[in-house]
Amino acid sequence: MLPMMLVISIVMGIVPLLGIVWTIATGTITTVDGLFMSLILLTLSAVFFLNAYWELRDRGALAFLDKKKVAAEATPKAAPKVAPKTTANVAPATQDSKPKEVEG
Repeated sequence: MLPMMLVISIVMGIVPLLGIVWTIATGTITTVDGLFMSLILLTLSAVFFLNAYWELRDRGALAFLDKKKVAAEATPKAAPKVAPKTTANVAPATQDSKPKEVEG
């Protein structure tokens, strides 16, 4: 059985989406108020669905999403190729880049 917090998060994630449908149906989506109302409702919906995702992940209900990761870890990895170290003739940072002039 689903925990109550998960059910509440899913329902509260769907309600703002219904508000966006209402905004589109009434034609107010083309106004600035309608645009910002839609953005706010999308944000609310995202927060509640993110909470539902975390709840499902913590309960292990999303373990099937990790099969690719587990399969990738099971295959042997090739040894990384290491490039040979090369030293370049670089002037120390404390020296001036301009040559000193000799006064004569």
